[in-house]
Parts: sequence; structure tokens; C-alpha cells
Amino acid sequence: MRWAVVMKPLERSAWSVFLGVALLPFVGSAFAQTVGTSRTKIPQDPAAIELNRLLTAAQDAVNKQDYAGAAQDYQAYLAKKPDDAVVHYDLGYAYTALQKPADAKSEYEKAIALDPKMAAAYQNLGVTLIPTDPAAAIEPLQRAAELMPEDARTKWLLGIALEETKKDALAIEQYQAAEKLDTKNVEVRNSLGFALLRTGRASDAEAAFREALALQPTGAAADQAHKGLLQTLLAAKKNDEAATELGVYLAAHPNDAAMQLEHASLLVDVGKDDDALTELDKAASAGPESLRALKLRALIYFRKKQYDNAVPVLVKAIALAPQDPDLPAQLGHVYLDKKDYPNAVNTLVVAIKMNPQSIDVLKDLVTAEYLNKNYPAALHGLDLLAQKETPPPGSWFVRATCYDKLGQLQPALDAYKKFLELNKDENSDMYFEASARVRTLTRELANKKR
Repeated sequence: MRWAVVMKPLERSAWSVFLGVALLPFVGSAFAQTVGTSRTKIPQDPAAIELNRLLTAAQDAVNKQDYAGAAQDYQAYLAKKPDDAVVHYDLGYAYTALQKPADAKSEYEKAIALDPKMAAAYQNLGVTLIPTDPAAAIEPLQRAAELMPEDARTKWLLGIALEETKKDALAIEQYQAAEKLDTKNVEVRNSLGFALLRTGRASDAEAAFREALALQPTGAAADQAHKGLLQTLLAAKKNDEAATELGVYLAAHPNDAAMQLEHASLLVDVGKDDDALTELDKAASAGPESLRALKLRALIYFRKKQYDNAVPVLVKAIALAPQDPDLPAQLGHVYLDKKDYPNAVNTLVVAIKMNPQSIDVLKDLVTAEYLNKNYPAALHGLDLLAQKETPPPGSWFVRATCYDKLGQLQPALDAYKKFLELNKDENSDMYFEASARVRTLTRELANKKR
């Protein structure tokens, strides 16, 4: 048997839904292309001796992982004997190792044309096609499965091709068939788990990942199982268990910044803000923080009322995502709670221009303008809000106060009366102030009429 050559890592579609995290390669020895061919002896005439020398040299080059040299020898052989299916297959294998998938595909197809029952060529052709054209990989892998019905790896590869083309139910059938043929294969269980998760079967997926971890508690495949288990726990809204699972993973992989960020997110969800900050700090030691990390950090600071810390974090986030309307809205709200009304106004004006339909941003802007004593702007904002929703009692009080501050006595009196009509809390400070202003304004207007 020849040594297996691992293809360029395949990116698994099942990981595209994981917490926003970038896609993760899912590779291992089972992704290696099938190698190993037997040969009949070549008659010992000069031409045959040269062919045998080329084959021997090619095999030696493969053993030394000199795939470029092996490819040259195979090409020289095929120039003299182009109808050798096995050597076309071997040349395809060398091209795969050289990351030349188009050339590898061509050679596997030539091998199949010459020997339609060469199962390994169908399998390697399928593996070659999965990264770029998984739909095209299905047919050769199905043919390989027909020729090797007891081969678990072929069924697994077929499952991957089916899953990549969104045929999840069929993929699950292949993974389950592979699992029955190879009960100790962790990678098959991981693939099954991800496919089950994609189809909403979180409970079954959890069982698959736990079985994988029972078979192989450590190593690359175990890492994938831990991450898959984390996903299932999140899907089942078992956030406390998910946080614990991620903590176990990070204890063994303390430098995994991406998973530290996921852990921080989980800790925020369960209200452990201080622990979340610790994880964010660990992740930040690997390099500049991502937008998601900055948003999480800003949320924690806001919840802890550490507004001075939140401001520079949100400023950095805005620099990374200047088109995100939520970020200036959040920064404006932080300025408002910080009682920095001029900056709140400036920032919220930007936010409302980016998202003019947001009632929450408009309410914050009205509040900021009012507290910044820009009463005409506050009234304009109240008019806009009245077009979007029925004004609550508190809105009428703010409107009345704005008119009052601007010396517009009759509109102020009308607004105070409307507030008192709608307000049900007669013990509030606003109620007493409005009542007093109604009496005063009524008297002042009466005096003016005399």
C-alpha cells in the first residue's frame, strides 16, 4: 500500500452556523485519497526495462514525498504506454499531492475510462471534486460505493458530498451506514452529529458527539466533537452546560482565541460578566479584537455601568464597521447615560440618519436634545415620534416642558392638561409639577387677557 496523501482540508458546511465563528477545516487520515496498486511483471526487454525503471523511480519519489519528481516519471511512462489505467491513477494521486485538482481529475477520469471497475479511481475522483464541485462528486462516489459495498470510508465520503449539496437526509443515511461498518470511527460520528444538528435533531446529534468523545477523548477529532457538542447544547438552549463544556475544551486549548470568544459570549448569556471579561482579555492577547469581541466587551461595560470604558470600545467597533447603524445608536445611548449630552446628540443624529425608522434611537435623541436644553429640536423629535406611535403620557410632559421653557404658554398649558388626562400615577413628581404648572399658566394667561 502507498502512503496516504491528505488532500487540501475540506471546509465543512455544518460549521457555517457556529456563533458567527469563521469555518473550521475537518480533516484527518480518512480524507486521504485511496492509494496502493498492484502490478504484473513487465517482460524484460529494453523498452520494458525502461518502463519498469520509471515506475520504480516514481515509487521511490512517492516514498520520499517528492510528488513533482513522481509526476515527471509517471508522465514519461505514459508517453510510452498511454493505456495503463493504473499509472493514470498514480499520476492523479501525485497531482493531488501537488494540489493540482484539475490535473488530478483528468487523470482519474482517464483511469476510469480504461478500467471502469477501478473503485479507487472513482473514490479519489470524488474526493478531488468535493471541495469545488460536491454535486459532481456524488456520482463517482456512488459508483465507488457500489464497487466496494463494505467500505465505510466510501459511504462517509459520499455522505460529505451529499451534505455539501444540502441533501442532509441522504447524507445522514450514508453516515449511519458507514457507522455500522466501522463502529470505532470518530470522524464518521462527528459528520453524523453535524448533519443531525443541521436538520434540527439536536438530541440525536448530542448523542453522536458524546459517543465520539467516548471513543477518542483527545486529539483533533475529539476537538471537533467538543465543538459539535457545544453547538448541540446551544441549540437546546442549555447555556450553562455549554459554558461548562467550553471551559473543559479551553482548559486543554488555552490559546484558542476563537473559542475563548465563544466562551465569553456564553458567559455573558448566563450573566457572568466578570468571567466573560477575563475570557475576552485572553482572546485579545492573540491580536486585535474582532467586531464581535468589541460588541461583547461594550455590552459588558454597559451592563456594569462602566460608561467611560464602553465609549472607546464602541469607537473602535465603529471604525471596524462604519455602516453598522446599531453601533452609533449604542454609543449615543452610552453618552446619554454618561450625561454627556452634547456628544449624545451628535452621535444619535448620525444614528438616526443611518436608521431613520428606529423609534428607540429617535426617543434617545429627543431625550438628549431635551436634557441638552435644545427645546426646539426636542419638539421636532416629538413631532416625528407622534407620527410613528401614540404619544405616551411622559411624552406629553416633555412636550409641555419644552413649550414652557420657550415661553409658549398656551401650547404648554394644553400639553400639561393632556398629560394629566392620560397619567394614572397621581403620586409621581411629574403629576405634581404638571398640576402646579397648570394652575400657574391658567392664571398667567387669564392675566394677559385683562
